[in-house]
Amino acid sequence: MQKDFNIHINKNLSILKEGKLLIAISGGIDSVALAHLCQNSNLSFSLAHCNFNLRAEESNKDEAFVEELAEDLDVEVFIQNFDTEAYATEHKRSIQMAARELRYDWFKELAEQLKFDYILTAHHADDNLETFLINFTRGTGLNGLTGIPMINDNIVRPLLPFSRSQIEDYVKENQISWREDASNASRKYLRNKLRHEVVPILKEINPQLLDSFQNTVHNLNDTAFIVEDRLKAFAERAIISRDSFGTTYKVSEFKNTSHPKAYLFEIFKNYGFTEWNDIVDLLDAQSGKLIKSNSHRLIKHREYIILTDLNDSERSEESLFVNGDIKDIETPIGKLSFTNVEGLFDVSKNTIFVDKDVLKFPLEFRLWKEGDTFQPIGMTGKKKVSKYLKDEKASLVEKENTWVLTSDNKVIWVVGKRADDRFKVTKATKSTLKVSIK
Repeated sequence: MQKDFNIHINKNLSILKEGKLLIAISGGIDSVALAHLCQNSNLSFSLAHCNFNLRAEESNKDEAFVEELAEDLDVEVFIQNFDTEAYATEHKRSIQMAARELRYDWFKELAEQLKFDYILTAHHADDNLETFLINFTRGTGLNGLTGIPMINDNIVRPLLPFSRSQIEDYVKENQISWREDASNASRKYLRNKLRHEVVPILKEINPQLLDSFQNTVHNLNDTAFIVEDRLKAFAERAIISRDSFGTTYKVSEFKNTSHPKAYLFEIFKNYGFTEWNDIVDLLDAQSGKLIKSNSHRLIKHREYIILTDLNDSERSEESLFVNGDIKDIETPIGKLSFTNVEGLFDVSKNTIFVDKDVLKFPLEFRLWKEGDTFQPIGMTGKKKVSKYLKDEKASLVEKENTWVLTSDNKVIWVVGKRADDRFKVTKATKSTLKVSIK
């Protein structure tokens, strides 16, 4: 196996030969084998071990074993202890998910602080097959069937082409010790159930199962690349704007495809949505209709669909106050600037000029609220801000993110949209204040 591993590194992962590597090591057979293989390939690496404190004294024995292994290999080792159960309770995670988050967050922190180029994990071909089966049984799209990626950002999995049996043969032939985790034999977890009950039957049916699976994954990845290219071209046509408030798509582009549901799924699958028939119905829904996931919203607005973070709908009730001597103030939508000027210059959506003597300080900068009224410049009567935004055909997202600047509870400016006539500069104005948002 060592020879095959060296060939694999030279052919597919030559980036590791000059890199500073961090091996995630549990003390189990897979990660221990990876450490020895890397050592014999003259790769430069350190070890990182997580003690999740889930198996009482066994966890401490794993930690001690890893320390001894690092000494034998003459490499640096980093060890971190976690209160995994407390983290799982606090963040409402399963123990498995909590351990995963703690592990990868720490690895990332180590890599950033100590300048490791790549983090190596010991996933192998059988792990890849089990992940495929897990995704398949739970229901998934094409990406869920393309297997574990060999390289994902700075995470590298050098053992993916090798089977569990190859790894077992390697450690036995080389008389390498490892720690056995008793929980691996438990049928409690879905992965273990598949590993001990389903995969053996599949291998009995097809002794070349892993080879067949590798070919299937290779073909599916080729298909995924084609789909990805098609989706990129589609997104270029469909997306008309992308800003801090969300991404806006043309409904017509989805309708013009032969399978709108398939495109909707591929475009929005990573945002937590599950009710795909409802999302298809959104294409023909009235403006204002929306669908939520745990993290995002899809909003129908006229001929568009807008994707936003769910947090964007949580309107802040905080106000910013501006005294007469303030020149600049940072706001959630940019820098609000105040400048004393002489004369009147070009007015735009982001710049207005007001009669400073008419103002009563402090001014208040806040989100608009129901009941707000103003007198749009050039008009003689008042108008509700809500009615103004409706007439302007503002989307729900625009409405949620519309701010006003007020003086003595009177709207001076619907920021970025329209100024109030009562504060405009006239021939009688003696002191002009320029107000702008950048």
